[in-house]
Amino acid sequence: MKPVHQITKVFLSGFSLMLLLLVACNKDDTSIIDPPYALDLPEGFPTPYIPSDNLLTQKKVALGKKLFFDPILSKDSTISCSSCHRVGLAFSDDKAFSKGVDDSIGFRNAMPLVNVAYNASFFWDGGVPSLELQAIAPITAEFEMHENLEVVIEKISRNESYQKLFFEVFGTQPELSLLLKSIASFERTLISGNSAYDKETYQGLQTLSSSQVRGRDLFFSDNLKCSTCHSGFNFTNNKFENNGIYDIYTDLGRRRVTVRYQDDGKFKVPTLRNVELTPPYMHDGSMATLEQVVEHYNSGGKSHFNKSSLIKPLYLTAQDKTDLVNFLKSLTDYSFINNPKFIP
Repeated sequence: MKPVHQITKVFLSGFSLMLLLLVACNKDDTSIIDPPYALDLPEGFPTPYIPSDNLLTQKKVALGKKLFFDPILSKDSTISCSSCHRVGLAFSDDKAFSKGVDDSIGFRNAMPLVNVAYNASFFWDGGVPSLELQAIAPITAEFEMHENLEVVIEKISRNESYQKLFFEVFGTQPELSLLLKSIASFERTLISGNSAYDKETYQGLQTLSSSQVRGRDLFFSDNLKCSTCHSGFNFTNNKFENNGIYDIYTDLGRRRVTVRYQDDGKFKVPTLRNVELTPPYMHDGSMATLEQVVEHYNSGGKSHFNKSSLIKPLYLTAQDKTDLVNFLKSLTDYSFINNPKFIP
């Protein structure tokens, strides 16, 4: 009878051989390998929070991208996420209100999906707290994709391509939570920070015109205080403000979520990155050009009771206005909208 240690040695040798055979047989089988996805963070950008139960992987991001551009998520298979969030428009729309299935019309402007990995809440009223939950609203809203979530999963489950992809990424059949995690993963990769402003600010290059430099100085000045709300690397403080567009707001904004009188007419402060590409502006797309936006703030806005104290007449000259608009255009990142990772 062999000693116990010899039996153990034989067993381990056999087990090791089996592992080697499995590795050899599967070394080219990428279905069991899904490497981590490394975000390409621009200089000056912090590492965004990524949930521990939805870490970025290459195949998960690819699956999310496929779902993002696939109209299968809508009731009549005509509308995808990308229908209202178009790549060339920094993942926004060029209409005040986007069209959904059956030509239905929404009631708010489509926000650009720029650097959403850094957002603590989503939509103009901040009604959704996580990127994993965000896609539920457009999929189910009657004026957007107007589809039932159970039906979405049924359609995805009948698709052989999606069956294979979900199994490769998650080791299981399509499920709603996994679909949402995949879309969120792709959206977290939409990082933009390679504009002329970034090249001058972080890379030491002389990329801004004299007008843009003047506009930058105005933007960050104590007189205008633009950077109080549009602050930090992403040009937003992620708060909610009433900027005095109307005397009376038919859309109550943040108040629809909190039911607080103090939130009447407050909307999320959007990032200004790629703002040149995302007209029309404001929550209702009521301003068609950057010139109109600058003129609005210069005027001091309407006299709504809840208007931010920061919104007051600025007394800008014609040159000041031009310089501000030119500075805002320096925040355009053309490499972002032409990145093959984001194009279907």
